[in-house]
Amino acid sequence: MPTTDNATLPAPDLDLDIEHLFTVEELRWRDRVREFTAKNITPVVDADFEDRHFRTELVRGLGELGVLGMHIQGYGCAGAGAVSYGLACMELEAGDTAWRTFVSVQGSLAMSAIAKWGSEEQKRQWLPGMAAGRTIGCFGLTEPDGGSDPAGMRTVARRDGDDWVLSGAKRWIGLGSVADVAVVWAMTDEGVRGFLVPRDAPGFVARDITNKLSLRASVQCDLFLDECRLPADGVLPGVVGLRGPFSCLGEARYGIVWGVMGAARECLRAAVERSRTRQVFGRPLAAFQLTQQKLADMAVEYQKGMLLALHIGRLKEDGRLAPAQISVGKLNNVREALEIARTVRTVLGGDGVTGDFPVMRHMANLESVRTYEGTDEVHTLVIGQAMTGHRAFS
Repeated sequence: MPTTDNATLPAPDLDLDIEHLFTVEELRWRDRVREFTAKNITPVVDADFEDRHFRTELVRGLGELGVLGMHIQGYGCAGAGAVSYGLACMELEAGDTAWRTFVSVQGSLAMSAIAKWGSEEQKRQWLPGMAAGRTIGCFGLTEPDGGSDPAGMRTVARRDGDDWVLSGAKRWIGLGSVADVAVVWAMTDEGVRGFLVPRDAPGFVARDITNKLSLRASVQCDLFLDECRLPADGVLPGVVGLRGPFSCLGEARYGIVWGVMGAARECLRAAVERSRTRQVFGRPLAAFQLTQQKLADMAVEYQKGMLLALHIGRLKEDGRLAPAQISVGKLNNVREALEIARTVRTVLGGDGVTGDFPVMRHMANLESVRTYEGTDEVHTLVIGQAMTGHRAFS
């Protein structure tokens, strides 16, 4: 058979022809966020990653785009469906994990906590500004000595007359130093409760973590609360116990299931394009069997991850999504996205470790995603408990 001119080869099919499974509205959200990312994030993100720079001027633009708290109904939020939100997360993370992380912290964590468990007055005070990007929030749950064990948190809140007084520390808190309000979870005599801590509250300090080798275009912080005094209405009245923060973590983990597929897609795209143009041993790298095996294996995992994300999204929209199912999605898709990034690096050879390609940046970011919102080990045990009925946590 005659050989095919590489210039006539079709673009690589990375999506298993699944576009028809999305609604017109879902694709509209995807395309709007893809355009925003291409215009505002992709051209500058390599420099921002290198310089450890969080581009705060993009926050208002994301608010205007409608993606901040986009799954929430009312209060200036878009009220979009779960799959629309997932596609938005995917397109943002295709640019850089830092921006999907921002949308996740702002909307899935801080705004969700207020929307789910806040008073009507708290919702009206905070949510419209957060949806518009005028106000930034953060979510203080993880602590220095036990990110995966929130039941053992050491941050405490006690009553003092009508006030609440908080003392303790939180670590790896996204947006902490740029946030106008922190949703801080603390142990009380009643159990774990959430508190709204304004950035100027006496005794509250946020310090950037500056020695990161991952998520460098984002902001992560240590929070310190030293006898931080809040008025009586500083507490979220709607929940007591870990059900409060866990419900928000479920929202954030859902976004991750989709988001990491954006990073995987961009890595895989780089591998396909480079393998077709790089000449080695007298022919394109793409013509070698071992290269094609790598590309095929990665494409299969990417396509499976997309179908898994879509299925989980439909379950969420139907109100049938269980926590263990979110764990399946987070565990699988992050793990496979990271493996795709690592394999793409081998296809690119030595050039794969340079800034000429986005692969090492995505790989470094995915290492953080693999840890936050539940490590592999935590999600493995969540799935194991669902399967066996036995809780393997301490």
